[in-house]
Amino acid sequence: QVQLAESGGGLVQTGGSLRLSCVASGRTFSMYAMGWFRQAPGKERETVATIGWSGGTKYYADSITGRFTISRDNAKNTVYLQMNSLKPEDTAVYYCAADRNAYTIAQAMRLTTVAYWGRGTQVTVSS
Repeated sequence: QVQLAESGGGLVQTGGSLRLSCVASGRTFSMYAMGWFRQAPGKERETVATIGWSGGTKYYADSITGRFTISRDNAKNTVYLQMNSLKPEDTAVYYCAADRNAYTIAQAMRLTTVAYWGRGTQVTVSS
């Protein structure tokens, strides 16, 4: 059974930064694309950023491009999301996710291809 454990969420002021981490266990981490998704109250879950199995490909949603950076450390089974210049509209529960298919690139990962989800970590940006 794959387990994903997020950490790093919290309360921050507009313009601040946070770094989310997600540690994976239960299968060969380095074979699978990983992603960060978020869900704000009353809204659908959306893709924030994804990273391919090797780390060589990355995808970012338009709303966060230039402010967030996704990365992974396969030796530590960990994927990160560095969030800078945070805005109130970034407030949401952020979920770590693992793709169901091995050896996929970032652009191929979608909500519909997620096999495993973390429990989520709350990010709140105050104005």
